[in-house]
Amino acid sequence: MTNKAWLSKLRQHRAIAVIRASKMELAKQMALTAASGGMQLIEITWNSDRAGQLISQLRSELPNCTIGTGTLFNVQQLQQAIACGAEFLFTPHLDIAMIQAALEQNIPIIPGALSPTEIVTAWNHGASCVKVFPVDAVGGASYIKSLQGPLGEIPLIPTGGVSLDNAKEFLQAGAIAVGLSSQLFPKHLVTQNNWVVIYQQVQTLIQQLGYFRVETEYFP
Repeated sequence: MTNKAWLSKLRQHRAIAVIRASKMELAKQMALTAASGGMQLIEITWNSDRAGQLISQLRSELPNCTIGTGTLFNVQQLQQAIACGAEFLFTPHLDIAMIQAALEQNIPIIPGALSPTEIVTAWNHGASCVKVFPVDAVGGASYIKSLQGPLGEIPLIPTGGVSLDNAKEFLQAGAIAVGLSSQLFPKHLVTQNNWVVIYQQVQTLIQQLGYFRVETEYFP
């Protein structure tokens, strides 16, 4: 998938479900619930149980969704994730070698960065966009807004502090999309297998962000 196609998907859907679980069956149910609620961008973190196997399954079972991975720490993990079918790649940090490896295989990579220097470095080395993490540690949506003046051309995806209550604020501040994990899948609801409430939360998020969707042409 080209960077242009990836950015098009982000502008259209505006939110990514970030799934981390110690059991593959649980992670799969989380993904299926998110998809049934309307989310089409799903990240299975690489430190989840049998993440590669689950990514392959979801690529087959959820053809309308874009399935990627995150929490990748090195080039070896990145290559393994691509081999399993990951369509986009998130890292919690900035690693230029990983960016180059993803570019060679035409897979969008979104490295984690926090300071303006890190963000610009990631962008200049070919990142499709930049994950601002952990955004709550530096002011939340106000930090994203403050970056728009000097760095407005760089697509930013804040994570680590995005919730159902403030997701809209991040988009208003200029983020191209947001990533939600524990706020979308509260631990107590997952433990209780309360998928109905999680489904309702997903639908609420989709409705809240609907105003920010930009229907764009898909560029293969």
